[in-house]
Amino acid sequence: MPSQETFPLDACALLASPGSDTKKRATREAYGNTLVELAQAGMPVVAVDADLSGSTTTAKLAALGTGQESRLFNCGIAEQNMIGVAAGLALAGHIAFTGSFAVFGTGRAYDQIRNTLAYSRLNVKVAPTHAGVSVGPDGGSHQMLEDISLMRGIPDMRVLVPADYPATAAAIRLAANTPGPVYIRMGRAQVPQIYAEGAPFEMGRAAVLREGSDVTLVACGVEVAEALSAASLLAEEGICAEVIDAFCVKPLDEAALLASVRKTGCAVVAEEHSIFGGLGSAVAECLARHCPAPVEFIGVKDTFGKSGSSEELMAYFSLDAPSIVEAVKKSIARKGIW
Repeated sequence: MPSQETFPLDACALLASPGSDTKKRATREAYGNTLVELAQAGMPVVAVDADLSGSTTTAKLAALGTGQESRLFNCGIAEQNMIGVAAGLALAGHIAFTGSFAVFGTGRAYDQIRNTLAYSRLNVKVAPTHAGVSVGPDGGSHQMLEDISLMRGIPDMRVLVPADYPATAAAIRLAANTPGPVYIRMGRAQVPQIYAEGAPFEMGRAAVLREGSDVTLVACGVEVAEALSAASLLAEEGICAEVIDAFCVKPLDEAALLASVRKTGCAVVAEEHSIFGGLGSAVAECLARHCPAPVEFIGVKDTFGKSGSSEELMAYFSLDAPSIVEAVKKSIARKGIW
């Protein structure tokens, strides 16, 4: 039996109750709210933004102080400078969170994130919003699909991809209490609430949200709700799917993943990200080392995004629940020939 440290998080203690009054909210909405709560609790958190504090919601920190007591620093449209300012604030004893759209907050500032933050292990949390195709009408230029790959490749960078508002609030609190660089990926689209308010999360721990015996569904971010919907559709066909929320993409909860795949014999990985370098790659790397099994990948397949509504794009790029169902059937069919 594995040690206590390897158990996945208990879904019963995490999930919102079926009868609770939940509503759809964007994960980015938790950002400013949670930073304000942390500041009011006495933590030395500050936000450094690149002229998008309204969209990222870090603007909520502005009312907490001015001058030397300021909690919000707007660097203008200068993402590389934003990282440098955050680094300086971290060296001065602050817990610095950066904010921008994911395409700018990671892509434009990659060199500074790698060589200034991570190389020196500074206490900066890179936490952009508006990731993935669910950004919608902004189109392919603004739909970041490579950020998880960029961030998980950096040594010592932890990568969190929360599925809903409560999980995002937990991710921000967890990052604030974890020394060193952390990446938190947030979105613009409103998503269903999965977790209870105040649900606890831990670095390196996954949550098994639904137990099953026929296939393992591993998802992160907006794809967790789609995976749960797919599991319900599969149950109607007599297929029992286990659903794992890989909230922490790096370090990946390999113990939970391996325990599940050894039981089910196959897997499907779902992420709102390129199929290259993200959660799917992390899962494939783990299984290749420890438990080779058939795996299908739900993600954006080597292309840029497009303009459209969030719902249209999720279907267009085969990221929705029906697409996961089809991938499950392919993965199960491969069990017999693996």
